[in-house]
Amino acid sequence: MPADRLQDRAAGALLGAFIGDALALGPHWYYNLDELRADFGEWITGYTDPRPGRYHAGLKAGDPSQAGILLELTLRSLVERGGYDEADFCRRLDTEFFPQIDGTPMAGPGGYTSQSIREAWRKRVVDGQPWGACGGNADTTEAAERILAIAVRYARQPAELASAVTRNTALTQTDGTVLAMTVAFGAVLGMLVEGHTLDGELSGKLMARVKSGELPFHAVTSGNLQAPTGAEAPTLGRFPSPDALLGPSNIARAALDPGVRIEPAWKASLVYGMPCAVYHQFPAAYYLAARFAGDFESTVLHAVNGGGQNLARAMLAGALAGAQAGLSGIPRRFVTGLARSDELVGLAERLALAV
Repeated sequence: MPADRLQDRAAGALLGAFIGDALALGPHWYYNLDELRADFGEWITGYTDPRPGRYHAGLKAGDPSQAGILLELTLRSLVERGGYDEADFCRRLDTEFFPQIDGTPMAGPGGYTSQSIREAWRKRVVDGQPWGACGGNADTTEAAERILAIAVRYARQPAELASAVTRNTALTQTDGTVLAMTVAFGAVLGMLVEGHTLDGELSGKLMARVKSGELPFHAVTSGNLQAPTGAEAPTLGRFPSPDALLGPSNIARAALDPGVRIEPAWKASLVYGMPCAVYHQFPAAYYLAARFAGDFESTVLHAVNGGGQNLARAMLAGALAGAQAGLSGIPRRFVTGLARSDELVGLAERLALAV
């Protein structure tokens, strides 16, 4: 792939995530879809102000949530340090971010502080624990939302991507399933930035990277009932199974199969689940990005209009869709409507040059 196209996709993935985050700021966490429609109409098409009394009340259309703020913090660290520097990332949390929160849900920048960040703040600030001992067992996509920048930076270096994503995620979330699914999502995003397609063949390409030792998953491949040996011997990795890598292609096949339809597509939130856990959010993001490949607007708007934890859904799907469409393929109104859009575009383009 030409370097300029690669960089367009890398910048598109980052802006897609920022856009998805901001689009869902107003209608975030409506589990009653009738209430969502009553407050925002039948179809949300752009940035909206949060309603009084809601999670992000007081913020304005186009502003980031705390997820977007932490993604920008990660992006700035990557740009200014030339890559993933864990000490620098942790220093920024200690000096720039943690002083703005107090361990309660509704305090701090962005209007809401997630469970895993509250737990990390308590262990680090109140208990004085060192980084490496501050992770908790929250099963959300909180870490996945910030490691998007790491996955883009190392899109062409899958071993480095997996290592950096694993280490960064473990700072705040230590559940093995969360780690495996987050690394897998980062690996998928990296492949889309490279130029691969989110389709039925992608998981096979990911598994080839497992067998080459580039991705830290366990793989057993054998065509019979005997223990695999020789070339089919198990590939041992940090994560106990390759299932998080196999799921994306299964979901993509369903999204592209005319015999399997979710209509309208926003109802993917009902099929895969509206809550916050990774096992609800990643499948819906894969589905929407595969179904609307190349169509950024349809991907993110169906993610937003599905209700529930639509902010994570739109942020993750936005990254995948932005990688597919490239920054040049994202409608300008979504870019210009972001708060501080020029600054975010500049950061994204600087990181893209390093991919």
